[in-house]
Amino acid sequence: MKLIIGNKNYSSWSLRAWLAAREGGFTFEEIRIPLFIPGSRERILSHSPSGKVPCLIDHGLAVWDSLAIGEYLAEKNPALLPADGTARAVARAVTAEMHSGFQNLRGRMPMNIRKDYTGFGRSPEVDADIARVGAIWNDCRSRFGAGGPYLFGAFSLADAAFAPVAFRFRTFGVKPAGAAGDYLATLLANPHMQDWAAAARAETESIAEEDLYG
Repeated sequence: MKLIIGNKNYSSWSLRAWLAAREGGFTFEEIRIPLFIPGSRERILSHSPSGKVPCLIDHGLAVWDSLAIGEYLAEKNPALLPADGTARAVARAVTAEMHSGFQNLRGRMPMNIRKDYTGFGRSPEVDADIARVGAIWNDCRSRFGAGGPYLFGAFSLADAAFAPVAFRFRTFGVKPAGAAGDYLATLLANPHMQDWAAAARAETESIAEEDLYG
């Protein structure tokens, strides 16, 4: 099994697939391809038919897009989704909402682990996205979180989906209240998240479009 990813400092989509694979207990070769430099797209296309990261290669089968990769891994390890049918449906719903939504938050608060942008990136639209994230976290923790510290108790694909948001919130100084704040601390303390962050800080590449605030 191989996982093709981009820069750990910037590539939120790569983080989702990588964290799901790590938490799912999979052994894989990590192939990191720095983005937006000469030759990077050609290197990615040699692995991923979409020309984008992440892409999982399993015995010659290519699975691209972080959501598809997560579902593929969950078929191999069902523990990546809640066992209860209702919880599993909600986990898929919030994962899909994160995958397709929150455009204002993504655009004005990109994942950038090496920076401290406290106070930057705010707007009414971003604040609405932040409020929605907090509402999801509080609701899932309240309804489904009795069995552990994550959204549905044990770690699931929903946690992988929101992992980049945790880094964004730390970078931009966003501090959710209540159970959402505790959950943010849980994600940031996850050992795999800490490993990813350490590797991101060790990278030397810089993508100007992602370093929005200097």
